[in-house]
This record gives sequence, structure tokens and C-alpha cells, in this order.
Amino acid sequence: MILSVCPNPSIDTYAWLDTIESGLPNRISELKQYPGGKATHIAMALSELKQKNTLLGNWAGTSGTWIKQECQLRDINISGIELEGQNRKCYTFRSPISSFNNTELLEPGPTFKKEDWNPFLEIFKTEASKSSLICVSGSWPKGAPEDGYSKLIDICNTIDKRIIIDCSGAQLKNALTKSFFGIHINEDELKSIYNNAPIEVIVKELSPKINLIAITKGREGLWLYYNGKFVHANVVIDQVISTVGSGDCLTAGIAYAVNNNMNIEDIAKYGVACGAANCLNEDLGILKLEDVENLLPKVKIKENTYAA
Repeated sequence: MILSVCPNPSIDTYAWLDTIESGLPNRISELKQYPGGKATHIAMALSELKQKNTLLGNWAGTSGTWIKQECQLRDINISGIELEGQNRKCYTFRSPISSFNNTELLEPGPTFKKEDWNPFLEIFKTEASKSSLICVSGSWPKGAPEDGYSKLIDICNTIDKRIIIDCSGAQLKNALTKSFFGIHINEDELKSIYNNAPIEVIVKELSPKINLIAITKGREGLWLYYNGKFVHANVVIDQVISTVGSGDCLTAGIAYAVNNNMNIEDIAKYGVACGAANCLNEDLGILKLEDVENLLPKVKIKENTYAA
């Protein structure tokens, strides 16, 4: 069982607008809604890979109820606590106007109060204890502590559980003071912390305390370090329809392969194939198993030099 932890779930919404005029009413022609939040995408990808998993979140209002119901329809177990208010909605606007197409509008979501913290930690510890691997990904609701990820890492270390994190900002900086199993970092996060240092330098700095390091740079692919070995993986696809959620699906592929005790080459292949599979359809943060299976043999692996 893999545990996916989504501190700040959302309803991800495609909204189609043929025109946009400032100061005038603008009518949305079509809406499509999907369960969202980074770890929600991970949970849905794992379910498509036929991996049993639980999604733990902070749920609020009718939005939270809808997200949970949609995930349960995908055979995902649901856990977590209830917050006041509503889970956020995140809008991605689709338009023939190139300057407006793929513009995002994000609601604030619920507030995480001080008294919510201990109940969340208790449920996390219970669910983590039943799981073979934990993935924690995404932002927290406003009001949550800036060292939330760090505290979850401490719990996993105490109960001897492997955790893979994907976060940014203060959460990431606090987490990097700890030793833990795995991390997924994208290019933007690298720039903010390591001032464009070469990937080999970053791996050398992180590897003494992190077993698995996944670094992604969009079309340039995945650099993966795991237990002293370092590889690069990439796959070429003919047409990219949507990249939203691709990083999360890549994390899911890595988690799936790690949980099934695969070697680093196959871990990298699953990560890249899942990330690319997400790009092949317009559904937000959703991959198809058939696409993953077709892409796996096409992934190119190159071993990198790593100086310990």
C-alpha cells in the first residue's frame, strides 16, 4: 500500500473562453472538472497502474466531498481530517487567444488552524504505519506550519518508513535539513535554491542524506540518483496535449517502481513513461495505463558519472 498525502486538495477545472474582454461580461463556453492537488494526481496515477493506495488530505465543504467521491470511483482509499470552509478550485483557461490560453486562476482554499495540526499528525502516523511507501506532495492550506514537511519526515524516520517529497519554498528548505528517503525537484525549485548549479553538484550535496533524488527539467527529461547510481532518462512523444500534472505522474511512476523493488533503470523508465503519458491527453493530471505500457520500451537510459 502506498500513501499519497495531499495537504491542499483542489478541484482542477478547464474553462473554455472564446474571447476575453476587459470590463465586460465574458461567458465560459464549457467546463471540465477533475480531482486535483499534486498528491491527488499521484494517487490517481497509482490507481491507473493498479497499485493499491490511500489518499490522505485536508478536506473542506462540498468541494472536498466531490474530490473524495471522484477518487473513490477510481478505487482510491480516502483518509484525512475535515477543515472549515471549502477546498479550493483551480481554473485553467483554454482560449484561441494565445496570450490568455492556459492562464491559471487559483482560489485560496480553507484555513488550517493550530488545533487542526495534532489530529492531522495522528491520522498521518496511523496511515503511514500501514503503508510501504509515502508520497507527500504540494502546498499546504494557509495557516499550516512552514515546517509541515519536515515534521512528516520526522514521523517517517521514527517509524522507519520511506517518504518521497515534492514541495517548494519554505517547506522544501526546512525539509532539506533532514535525512529521508526520496525527493522530486524540478528545474524552477533548483534555480531558487542552488543558483543554477550543475545537476551533478546538487546530487553530490544531497546524496549523503537522501537515497533517491529525482530532478526534472521538462523536455530534457529526468536525472535520477538512487543508492549511489546516477542515470538520465527521457522519451520523445509526437504531440504534447497538456503538461499539467506531468511531474506528479512522474513521481507516481517512480513510487510505483520503488514499491515493486525495481532497479534504478526501470524506476527511471516508469517515472519518465508516466510523466509523458500524462501529456498525451487533455484530462488534467490523469494518465492511461495503455499509454504507459506503450512508452516504457521507448525510454532511453544513459548512465551518468557520479563522484561520491
